Amino acid sequence: MYRRYTATTLVREIVLILAAVVFAIPLVALLNVSLKPMNSGTGALSFAWPPTLDNYVQAWNQAALGGALINSTIIAVISVALIVVISALAAYPLARVTRLWSRWTFYVFIGGLIIPAQLALLPLYTTLRDLGLIGSLWAVILINVGTGMPFSIFLYTTFLRELPMDYEEAALLDGCGPSRAFVSVVFPLVRPVTGTVIILNLVGIWNEFFVPLLYLSGSGNTTAPVAIYSFVSQYVTVWPLIFAGLVITVIPILVVYFSLQKYVIKGFAGGLKG
Repeated sequence: MYRRYTATTLVREIVLILAAVVFAIPLVALLNVSLKPMNSGTGALSFAWPPTLDNYVQAWNQAALGGALINSTIIAVISVALIVVISALAAYPLARVTRLWSRWTFYVFIGGLIIPAQLALLPLYTTLRDLGLIGSLWAVILINVGTGMPFSIFLYTTFLRELPMDYEEAALLDGCGPSRAFVSVVFPLVRPVTGTVIILNLVGIWNEFFVPLLYLSGSGNTTAPVAIYSFVSQYVTVWPLIFAGLVITVIPILVVYFSLQKYVIKGFAGGLKG
């Protein structure tokens, strides 16, 4: 149906354009400073000519970003995979069982969204120290899984509650057990919310700074955000190298985000479409 181009439409377009410009300014400054010579002395939004890629080379070599990116990738992939599997398996009975214990168990998981993670900082550190995991990537992975599960279980449970039981009932009638019905029928149907769980947890885990700094300090392991932090000292902050490192580390997560972004809205909206 054809709609007239009205003044209201023009105002909305202008507002959206202005909002896009506001959000684009930090990105332009980030890319601009990363391409400036080291002693440029100009502002973040003043373009220096000619641009240089020396900052990227120095950031890669001085911060050992290659190994840091590998560690970040290992932590992110294993953490997200465990979050998806454990959260989906935990949410299935919470969504399908209508007994009182199921409802209260769901509320317990939701309570994990309210309790600040900082409250468990000291007991977690002492526990992982006693287990000999300080300095190991598994310490960061376990904490990521624990902090990522409450919101992921919430998403899976609310999505599964809107999912008709006809599909799994048909699978059960065909001879599938509950586990086989979940793996073969239910889990493929929750693909939209799985994409949402993956991208939301992946972005948070990839950008996590405090947990790797605390649990990996003094070891040979480091992650990309902690490696970039090496350019910050008490007296000198090398902004061109910091911004160049940020550009390098943000590229992988942007590729994953844009490949999964269609699932984010679908996961929140629910439904079987897609």
